[in-house]
Amino acid sequence: MPTRTARTAWNGSLQEGSGQVELSSSKVGTFDVSFPKRAADEAGGTTSPEELIAAAHSSCYAMALSSEIGKAGGTTQSLEVSADVTLGQQDGAPTITGIALTVRGEVDGLDAAGFDKAAQAAKAGCPVSKALAAVDITLDASLS
Repeated sequence: MPTRTARTAWNGSLQEGSGQVELSSSKVGTFDVSFPKRAADEAGGTTSPEELIAAAHSSCYAMALSSEIGKAGGTTQSLEVSADVTLGQQDGAPTITGIALTVRGEVDGLDAAGFDKAAQAAKAGCPVSKALAAVDITLDASLS
């Protein structure tokens, strides 16, 4: 299996500094990062580690769920997956305090119970979910 790479160039202190994260493997873009904007409600055109984790988790989970649906005898028509990654404080330090996965699916061949079983299996088996196991991950899954 391949290794994927991202690179960040940072200048300055935590509060006054800023950086750019480059998605090196895919070469699809370079994005600004800043701690004050990371900790603010409004991102103001910058990304954050939490947003990048949310992107990784939602895309990985969609792939894992599509696989589980197929294993259960269903056919995925469409999945809409979002991941909300919360940055909070723990012991006075910024900490990822939770992840909320939400999925709505159009699936042939599975009822609501079958879809829920596949959704739970995907949450347990998704490589990103496994990597983030130290964080409380919730799941809200239903058929559209």
